[in-house]
Amino acid sequence: MRVGILLLAAGSGRRFGRELPKQYVPVSGKPLLLHTLESLAVEPRISVIQPVIAKDDAFYSSVITGAQFPFELLPPVEGGEERSISMQRGLAALPNDIDLVGVHDAARPLPSKALLKDVLDVAEKYGAAIPGMPVHDTVKRVNSEGRVVETPDRTVLRAVQTPQVARRDWFIQSIEMEKNRLHMHTDDASVLEAAGFPVYVSQGDMTNRKITTQGDMDWLEGYLKERGS
Repeated sequence: MRVGILLLAAGSGRRFGRELPKQYVPVSGKPLLLHTLESLAVEPRISVIQPVIAKDDAFYSSVITGAQFPFELLPPVEGGEERSISMQRGLAALPNDIDLVGVHDAARPLPSKALLKDVLDVAEKYGAAIPGMPVHDTVKRVNSEGRVVETPDRTVLRAVQTPQVARRDWFIQSIEMEKNRLHMHTDDASVLEAAGFPVYVSQGDMTNRKITTQGDMDWLEGYLKERGS
């Protein structure tokens, strides 16, 4: 199976609190985006990566100039205000011979080799897979007033990550079936689930952390320094 990755890098960085979008912020000597691309490069089944960037992005070209990878890095396409729009545009730009599609956040720079292997293995076997981690905290479901209405069994809960991988035709069918409700889905797998396709959980990794705040960036800087030493 040929695997393509949609690399979602259309964030503005507003929540991160900087003019420079977080995917381009330097960490340990290189932009965050390059760390992500280098992590994805360890999985040999990834044939192409389709970046999805923001309109009027003034940083992407200079960041990737001169970089070389074992996969084909396709010209970027413009994303949208919502994740589902970015995903649709990236999906449409992929070569026709791609069988499995993974959707990955550019702000998750450290998907491990083991994580990538497992999510692709599970997706090849069942059609769709997402990396997940057990939930160790007790989780409460509350109503609009803050009153607890349920305490779910945490042993059956998972905190999910990306890349979220599925057969290309499943993603296409799901998007069409859910086209009027895409804004309601908070991740890519939930679109598949709503359309009736089975999604399985593969092994996640605690270092596959999404960089959202300055605290996350500080953690990443420290982790990379420790790993490098």
